[in-house]
Parts: sequence; C-alpha cells; structure tokens
Amino acid sequence: MGQAAKVLQLFKTLHRTRQQVFKNDARALEAARIKINEEFKCNKSETSPKKIEELIKIGSDVELILRTSVTQGIHTDHSMLKMVPRKDLLIENVPYCDAPTQKQ
Repeated sequence: MGQAAKVLQLFKTLHRTRQQVFKNDARALEAARIKINEEFKCNKSETSPKKIEELIKIGSDVELILRTSVTQGIHTDHSMLKMVPRKDLLIENVPYCDAPTQKQ
C-alpha cells in the first residue's frame, strides 16, 4: 500500500475512532475533529518518506490510545461523575488473591 493510501486510511480511522470514543459529546467530537484535521493539514506538504512513516506511526499510536484508554464521564451533580465505559473497554476482571492455592 502506498504512503498516500496509508495516510488516508489513518485519517479515516482516526475520525471513526473519534466518533466511537466521544459518542454523544458534541464538544469533544468537534474538538477532536478540529485537532485531527489541523494536524493533517499542518503536515500536508511533507515529502520525506521517513518523516511520513514517523507521522503515520504517531497517528496510529494516538488512535490506539484513544480506543483503549479514554472513557467518558457524565456530571451527575457538581461533585460527582458517572463513568460510561464502552463495551470494548470492559475486560474480564480476575479478583486478586493474596495467598494463591497450590496446584496438585
């Protein structure tokens, strides 16, 4: 796949991830859209293949962090937040055990 296609694919992936991560939050959706577009416009004239690969790697890392680490919180009153994790963030929770049992 050519670099131009990789860049376009990353651009689309970042926007799709933005829509999933900031679902129902118009301010965050708009801020993320502006930031993504701004960063791509800022580097639009880059011609060095090495620098472009580096930027693609940074963009991919950002997408991974957004997808795996960001949760939404909703203000329930002035000092309380209700966390709203996405289904893909929920993992099987294994309880901690101070004294593990010996397998026989």
